[in-house]
Amino acid sequence: MKDLKRSKQQGFTLIELMIVVAIIGILAAVAIPAYQDYTKRAHVSEGLNLAAGAKAGIAEYYSSTGTWPSDNSTAGVAASISGNAVSSITVSRGTSAAVCGGSITSCGVIQVEYDTEVDSTNKYLNLVATDENGAITWNCTQPATNPVPDNFLPANCR
Repeated sequence: MKDLKRSKQQGFTLIELMIVVAIIGILAAVAIPAYQDYTKRAHVSEGLNLAAGAKAGIAEYYSSTGTWPSDNSTAGVAASISGNAVSSITVSRGTSAAVCGGSITSCGVIQVEYDTEVDSTNKYLNLVATDENGAITWNCTQPATNPVPDNFLPANCR
């Protein structure tokens, strides 16, 4: 007669595999939106980094002339500045309190235009330079149309 021996079970059961798949699904549901927000915030930071050169140009121009530059060439920066998520960086002279903030009616403005990497439509962020007792101060402001969503802005711009 043949001896029948019970063999030990090897491998995973269907229930164990289903639990692992469910856990992976839950982790993915949390991680993917967080990663998407992270990449959009990184794209917004790219625009601020590209604008750093224009900030220096505006500050130098204002220090030597006492007026704000009216465009990129006056500020001594390239006419076309763009990046992976940035369509353009544009320098202009702000001439109203609505643009400059408070009761200030003269300021330097850098407008960062983001492409669709940040949102489905092009978004804008303004960096505004004002003279406060001889020191140039920079502030992030949101334009009236197509501003960058607040949750994508760096902490110093909120």
